[in-house]
Amino acid sequence: ATGRGALWGVPIVIKANTSIKGRVTTAGWAGFTRPEHELVAPKDATVVAKLTAAGAIILGHTNMPDLANSDTNRSSSFGRTGNAYDVRYSPGGSSGGTVTAVAANFAVLGNGTDTGNSIRMPAATSALVGVYPTRGLVSIAGIAPLDWLLDNTGPVARTVADAAIALSVMAGEDPADATTAGSAAAAQPAPYASYLEDGALRGKRFGVPAFILAGDGIPFHGIPAAVPAAAAERLRTAANMPLAPETRAAFLTAIEALRAAGATVVIDDTILPVAFARTASRVATYAYMRDGTDRFLDGFGPPAYRSADAYLKAVGAPLFTSSIGTEDHFRLMGGVRIDQRLFATDPAAERDYHAPRRATLAAYLEPLERLKLDGYVYPAIQIPPPDETMPQDGRLSEGPHSATSWVNMIGVPAIVVAGGWYENGLPFGLEFSARPWKDGDLLAIAHAWEQATTRRRPPVLVEQGLLPITPGRAR
Repeated sequence: ATGRGALWGVPIVIKANTSIKGRVTTAGWAGFTRPEHELVAPKDATVVAKLTAAGAIILGHTNMPDLANSDTNRSSSFGRTGNAYDVRYSPGGSSGGTVTAVAANFAVLGNGTDTGNSIRMPAATSALVGVYPTRGLVSIAGIAPLDWLLDNTGPVARTVADAAIALSVMAGEDPADATTAGSAAAAQPAPYASYLEDGALRGKRFGVPAFILAGDGIPFHGIPAAVPAAAAERLRTAANMPLAPETRAAFLTAIEALRAAGATVVIDDTILPVAFARTASRVATYAYMRDGTDRFLDGFGPPAYRSADAYLKAVGAPLFTSSIGTEDHFRLMGGVRIDQRLFATDPAAERDYHAPRRATLAAYLEPLERLKLDGYVYPAIQIPPPDETMPQDGRLSEGPHSATSWVNMIGVPAIVVAGGWYENGLPFGLEFSARPWKDGDLLAIAHAWEQATTRRRPPVLVEQGLLPITPGRAR
């Protein structure tokens, strides 16, 4: 035995919202880089400590949008990150910096974070593997939150095998994150590479969520129970995102490849219909944004500010709006004002969060049992990666968008793999999800897809790629 860890000597990158001791946890936001008020991490996030203990070499932090609150990758600290396949296009957000670094071979793998799609959607733009573990399998302690009741972290890699090795390192119970309590007994045991088999798709059965094909929306952060049904339905349908024709075509091509590999794919209007989207929309979390921020700062903030109030006092300006729950389009919803509250003591938490979450999970599991499915398969994003040199819907591009935030609302495992290619040479991403705590089985499915289809191809250098090269002028 060498005594070396599973990631000994492996170069990795860490998303900028994940604490590295002695480094500034910018979370992409200029407010954490103010001179003399930087958020210097007093210790490593749990996943960073695990990765370094396994021998990984951290190259640095990767860019991200401010506090992860975007579907593309523009940061007030560091500017924009482009797609490794064509820098004009969006790499998605909010883990677009990690995704571009890994896709461009700057690192072997990295961590992303995911509150509504933010590991999976960027991975889909760049022909990578992005893992959203069962929530509670991996600690999020030391990660600056977007919405701590939805946040998760997992690996981004070029192959499923690399992702499985990284997830084995990252997983485990952590006293600093109560959601991990009991995970060792509930989860399939690591190492996750032991689940990988080339022919694992043979005999598998997958359902296609009807609401995703229909483009039915689920609003980010959900809708509290106090919002009347009619107003809630208006808010929900305002979040509709139709599936682009070229994305639908790429998905149907991927389904044929799944069937050719021995899987059965069931398309049926009763599989997660619009009623599922309505149920999931009531998992409401916005009232607890500030609570999550205060929890993070209490353990991983600098001495000058261990809470949102202390930041305001020290800096003379408030924290980012999403961090303290002051975005009007979320806190004023359907005629109801959402004030910030403490999750642990809020009597409305049962009605607004726990009960609808249980109902949504039950609705998710019902077709799996009724139709004897091994999981679901669907497009990871609803549209191709947009060209950010052009307006999107008449305004500055806000990145590609997905219909996958329900995964975060119920905490089930999901994984994105390279699913195909658009005519312009950009990747199409395919997403699978499974039963809670079946992360090993899900990785096996993704690995078998990867081996059966070999869909991924690396980006080429700019000199050979999609971007025109303008020769420099002679002086």
